[in-house]
Amino acid sequence: MTEAELRAAVERELPGVRADLERLVRIPGIAFDGFDHSHVERSAEAVAELLRGCNLDVRIVRSGGQPAVIGKRPAPPGAPTVLLYAHHDVQPVGDRALWESEPFEPVERDGRLYGRGAADDKAGIMAHVAALRAFGDALPVGVVLFIEGEEEYGSDSLERLLAEHRDEIASDVIVIADSTNWDVGVPALTTSLRGIVNCFVEVRTLGQAVHSGMFGGAVPDALTTLARLIATLHDDAGNVAVAGLVARETATVDYPEDRLRAEAGLADGVSFIGSGRLTDRIWSKPALDVLGIDAPPTNEAPNALVPTAKAKLSLRLAPGDDRKRAYAALTAHLEKNVPWGAQVTVTFEHDGDPCVIDASGPMFDAARAAFRSAWDGTDPVDIGIGGSIPFIATFQEMFPQAAILVTGVEDPHARAHGPNESLHLGEFARACLAEALLLANVARAGGSAD
Repeated sequence: MTEAELRAAVERELPGVRADLERLVRIPGIAFDGFDHSHVERSAEAVAELLRGCNLDVRIVRSGGQPAVIGKRPAPPGAPTVLLYAHHDVQPVGDRALWESEPFEPVERDGRLYGRGAADDKAGIMAHVAALRAFGDALPVGVVLFIEGEEEYGSDSLERLLAEHRDEIASDVIVIADSTNWDVGVPALTTSLRGIVNCFVEVRTLGQAVHSGMFGGAVPDALTTLARLIATLHDDAGNVAVAGLVARETATVDYPEDRLRAEAGLADGVSFIGSGRLTDRIWSKPALDVLGIDAPPTNEAPNALVPTAKAKLSLRLAPGDDRKRAYAALTAHLEKNVPWGAQVTVTFEHDGDPCVIDASGPMFDAARAAFRSAWDGTDPVDIGIGGSIPFIATFQEMFPQAAILVTGVEDPHARAHGPNESLHLGEFARACLAEALLLANVARAGGSAD
């Protein structure tokens, strides 16, 4: 098919693609503990039905976790095979009072489609479907669609699934549609992602709570002790102060300060922390944040010294760091710096590897050409992501010869994981066209993914 024919075909399919996207958004498929997992099953069945409609051989699979969907169509003779990844599970909605509309009832406002999962990552699924529908029976490559069912919950069973179905899903090119673009109107390839180590730190100073007046001034309370320990994690500028962590300065673009301030919702008068380019600070340097503290609520706190206090810490690792080494460094720092001889216990929660992608070669050229055409001549930007998609490192390890293209349908205003998540419908249309053009370009580039 010519580019003009593909453009017309994608345009023709978009109304049906959007309708199916809205049907997916209405399914509250949350894989977290405590939620009704029958909805995740419904979501997998809905995805399987969509893939069958694209004339794929489809199976729903699992390996001790939530259901994933594999759909496959063999390659024409001599053509490469492309693995298309997305996930059908979504984040919990959080406080519904913060949503301007029902999270699982898609609503369009000002050119954006609002709803949980509308961007992350059900639009990724539908970008794949749109490309397949546009080609119909003329698909120039083999495809394997792997639609995961527990990405938001940590992909606990993904490595087992990949190992069990390795031969079935082996491909020359892997397209992971779970990232973002640089801005509305500017496409991007994600070439690095930070890793993650989450843990709990608990301090104990007393066997039990005691009277604050009788003992305060000589006996340390656990909350003050924990606060002082947490304060050692950063230097005065806000850089992470844990020895032994990797830090890089690799960004070739930078965020305008006003843009990052607006996207983050930074309160008036609050300054940025750290040093160096803003993009380095959020893409290629470590970050260490306190996600929560167990403590008596203020309206219930007695006049007593708290005996124990616990915090959840989240360490984001720079590309090139090692998650086990980083966890050991953080544990050593906490044990060394706890004040006043307090007892300290560090408990591991979960981790994930960072990754760096060498985005050179014919398949990356094919992707950039597709983006450039879909965005009417705008060159794509290579970006890093401050967040973590640990399974990309797993794909790299299992399929070392495959070119891994990390793409996405989101933009800086998508608010994935937060209230009022949304999808820019104009950018979604471009992403659908870009994927169709990418498959055509990959077919022309041939089977080599070097």
